[in-house]
Amino acid sequence: MPRDFPPMIAAVDLIEPAPRRVRATLGGRTVFDTTRALYVWEWANYPQYYIPLADIAVELLVDEDHEQKRQQGTARQHGIKVGEVEKPRAARVFGPDALAGLDGYVRFEWTAFDAWYEEDERIYVHPRNPYVRVDALRSTRRVRVELDGVVVAESDSPVMVFETGLPTRYYLNRTDVDFSRLVPTETVTECPYKGTTSQYWSVLGADGVAHPDLAWSYEFPTRQLLPITGMIAFYNEKVDHVLDGVPLERPVTHFFK
Repeated sequence: MPRDFPPMIAAVDLIEPAPRRVRATLGGRTVFDTTRALYVWEWANYPQYYIPLADIAVELLVDEDHEQKRQQGTARQHGIKVGEVEKPRAARVFGPDALAGLDGYVRFEWTAFDAWYEEDERIYVHPRNPYVRVDALRSTRRVRVELDGVVVAESDSPVMVFETGLPTRYYLNRTDVDFSRLVPTETVTECPYKGTTSQYWSVLGADGVAHPDLAWSYEFPTRQLLPITGMIAFYNEKVDHVLDGVPLERPVTHFFK
């Protein structure tokens, strides 16, 4: 049976201090700058940042006169306005009935800002989970990638990326990939651990039909993932991998339902 990789890591409503400086910008302004952010796990996969009101440029918040009963307590909804830039329903300010430690904290929508930063490094999609580890290791194990029995790539110098809660991803040199089987697409995705993809490709099956967005590459990955720069990986969930002559089961992840 294929191995199921459920996202996981921490308990819902777990609250922990975030030992790093966190900032966010919109329209050229820093909306908040804090070293007192909290990690709050609204679900088990990864946390969100909650920001103390005292570290926010409150003049940029617009009270929308609407209260919501949330799992974490009663929150008053706010927008953000920076010059001509307006972001409605962008923030929730929690009051006295919030979970212990959240009174006076604000939960922002991630997409409300132009950019988020941890210390001086930009971060993407959501905060990096402190309980997730991501390692990129060079290897001399032989990896073959097939779709419908057709070899798409084969390499004995992969970089293996091990990420908590996900199957191993095999990044291969471009010279080891059959580009006649790849069709570039316009898809761009972001990963909190790797950064922004530079290219996606569909993969042609034996019948010539393109299976959309099964391969990708990072030209400018985050510092921790520099070994994968320019290399190409394929979704194990949708193509077949053979490692040192042994076929691997296709894993089951949240990427494909």
